[in-house]
Amino acid sequence: MTADMTMRDVFFEECEDLIAALTEGLTAMRDGSTDSETVNAVFRAVHSVKGAAGAFALDDLVGFAHTFETVLDHVRSQRLALDDRILHVLQRSGDILADLIETAREELPTNSAQVDPVLADLQSFLGDAPAEAEDFTFEALTLAFDGPADAGSTYVVDFTPNAAFYTSGNDPVLIIAALQSLGTTRVTVDLSRLPTGLDALHWQDGLLSWQLEIEGLGSDLPILEVFEFVDDLCALQVKLLDEDTAVPDIATATAPDSPVEQDGMDAAAGMAGDMSDQKARNAADKGSTRAASSLRVDPERIDRLINAVGELIINQSVISQRLQHANLPNTAELFADLDDYKLLAREIQEGVMAIHAQPVKPLFQRMLRIAREAADATGKVVELITEGEATEVDKTVIERLADPLTHMIRNAIDHGIEAPDLRTAAGKNRQGRLRLAARQRSGSIVIEIADDGAGLNRPRIREIAVSKGLVAEDAQLSETEIDHLLFAPGFSTAKEVTNLSGRGVGMDVVKTAITALGGRVAISSQFGQGTTFSITLPLTLAVMDGMIINLGGQTMVVPISSIVETIRPKDADLSQIGLNNTLLRIRGEYVPIIDLAERMGQVATLRDMTDRVLLLIQTDSVPQCALAVDDIFDQRQVVVKSMQGNYGEISGISGATILGDGKIALIIDPEAVAQGNSVYAVTNSQNGRDVSYVAAC
Repeated sequence: MTADMTMRDVFFEECEDLIAALTEGLTAMRDGSTDSETVNAVFRAVHSVKGAAGAFALDDLVGFAHTFETVLDHVRSQRLALDDRILHVLQRSGDILADLIETAREELPTNSAQVDPVLADLQSFLGDAPAEAEDFTFEALTLAFDGPADAGSTYVVDFTPNAAFYTSGNDPVLIIAALQSLGTTRVTVDLSRLPTGLDALHWQDGLLSWQLEIEGLGSDLPILEVFEFVDDLCALQVKLLDEDTAVPDIATATAPDSPVEQDGMDAAAGMAGDMSDQKARNAADKGSTRAASSLRVDPERIDRLINAVGELIINQSVISQRLQHANLPNTAELFADLDDYKLLAREIQEGVMAIHAQPVKPLFQRMLRIAREAADATGKVVELITEGEATEVDKTVIERLADPLTHMIRNAIDHGIEAPDLRTAAGKNRQGRLRLAARQRSGSIVIEIADDGAGLNRPRIREIAVSKGLVAEDAQLSETEIDHLLFAPGFSTAKEVTNLSGRGVGMDVVKTAITALGGRVAISSQFGQGTTFSITLPLTLAVMDGMIINLGGQTMVVPISSIVETIRPKDADLSQIGLNNTLLRIRGEYVPIIDLAERMGQVATLRDMTDRVLLLIQTDSVPQCALAVDDIFDQRQVVVKSMQGNYGEISGISGATILGDGKIALIIDPEAVAQGNSVYAVTNSQNGRDVSYVAAC
């Protein structure tokens, strides 16, 4: 890889952080936070993107960013008043800026049909005259002390370095000299915090403050560029001086004409040189101060580390099993050392998983755009509220959640939330509310998508399912079973096909993707009040807790997360349905029993059901069912290995693991096994007695 390509990669990585900051700032502005700091943060993000993009000749990106920041400059100078239209255009501009960055990353042509309308909206806020074009040639800047800038406004700069400013090798003399080169400057130094005695004086404490009046500037951009690499090392305030703004009187000591024209200026001339050298040094210093909080690592290195930790856990199981079968004398100390080894391996595994974890905030920020576009397409007014953005999840899980969440948010807006006039007629707020929340619960992450719309029309859902042949006309279905018909392939309640929905594949995609991640989806809905979809996922896909079982002489693993309880059935608990179907009665309800050995294609066991162990599991398609296995060996943590790369997708199998004896054990997919069941049973109470219904699954 060339050095230029390396710099491009760094640029695009930095753009991800800038877009995140931009999205956060625009969201805060939408929520009413229109203070100068929020607006300036948004402005700086766009300005930083534009400045860095110019170094790589990304003209389309630079041009759009320039118009975007010009509008933001009008907003922060209060030449433009924020209203709903401006906020909407600014948010759409943020979306387009992200698209242009991704287009540049992939080296694809710009989609003018998408960019031009938003660009025209931005330019409409600037009047008839378009945004002034700039020369975006990337050149190193030098300090120049030979003249003021063009006539313009006067800005007041309040500048107070902190301790980190000095300890990182920066010099306020250089900053002041650079500011003096911008225009006619009056400098005042505040000495009020200096101690009376030399014993209490510590130069690194940041006791001095400066106030500068700079004349002849068209904007504050040149000032901000001077502080670009030290903005987090000092307290900085830049404001426009007008007739109503007076510079406050402070206890000062004022230098003759210029505080740096004498010894200070000589030092500046000797030390500054080229501004690019100073910025490079400051950037390095700034980077060193942030090293403790952030470190960029190639994802492949983390993946290799995770694989190594997985092998460590497998090796620990191997050693444990060999010691148990070695029959060595005086092994108490060995087993004590082995326990320490287990604890250490577990601690390392948890630490590595934490490194691979990421907050869901970037994913949720993407959904804000999806919600805006869906609302615009349907003509609805929808507010998306996000909660739990700091919740951390395995990076792989986050990457594979984007499509399911996109489909669910679009469906919630298209089908769940009513049109504004219908909401008004129902006594609701004209604006619909959609909540996207994430939280951790034990060893899982729960993501909820909740709307305050019309709720599920279950009679209509059942009617459509019958018409499409998905269920029998006389089938007795519970509310949960009707709700999960939404995930059936080809099912749709849309009356016509649109860009958002109507083809009956969206929720099917959701179910498939969530199941592939080892998760499940639950639905709760109240007619007229809204619907909530709850997605439960494992925190990581690399390691899981499993139940080690014996199945027809084969050792297999069932995920602990799917098991509700284990049961040794009695004859009184069993009921026969037909020739080959058995039901388990538990707490007044009947659940089907699935012979797991038979389902896996093995020879059916001859053992009586009362001699076997039943694993009561919870799935989405069937509220409960029981898996019949021969024995339970152990419960342990296992390393999940994918089989799709070598064998493709195997029905009823989600992966494999290596046990302590070196054998390979298949990991059962309870969801797929339950979906393949031929019968299910539900119990209703009628006239004081339980009535069981049996229907096709």
